[in-house]
Amino acid sequence: MERVNENHCIPDKRLAAVCGLFCPACSVFIGTKEDPERLKVIAKRLQRSVEELECHGCRSEKRCFYCGSCKETRCAAEKGIDFCGECTEYPCEELRIFQTEMPHRIELWKSQERIKEIGYEKWYKEMIEHYSCPTCRTLNSAYDMACRKCGTTPSCAYVSLHKDEIIQYLDKRK
Repeated sequence: MERVNENHCIPDKRLAAVCGLFCPACSVFIGTKEDPERLKVIAKRLQRSVEELECHGCRSEKRCFYCGSCKETRCAAEKGIDFCGECTEYPCEELRIFQTEMPHRIELWKSQERIKEIGYEKWYKEMIEHYSCPTCRTLNSAYDMACRKCGTTPSCAYVSLHKDEIIQYLDKRK
């Protein structure tokens, strides 16, 4: 398996969830790999230990408590498929519900389309661009309104496109 460099620029299927999420743009993944303070804040908010949150990607051996119980991953494994978009039942009711629950899941259908169209490797490279700061190229999460390194607003194209939904969701959590 290819070794992922520090910027996660080399396509690695361990970092491409079966549902179409892009792991390097996950707050928990970023906290695990680069920002332990971020992970501590998330753990406190969720009333979980940092160890329960640590995640090395949706297809890795070490996944956070939430990703470790992923129904989509189990379903895809049972059906022998790599991504939900390959399933004859796509999009199933389970995935429809999952997609609507949080703003970082808004583009799941688009991701599944692109993976089918161009393959996960090219999609992965598109996601690097989609979540990278236009100024300093740092990968940001869907919830980083400003770049976590240089402060550029919006932090990335994803946030620019879905700013209203993200703010609405974050305001509800307060």
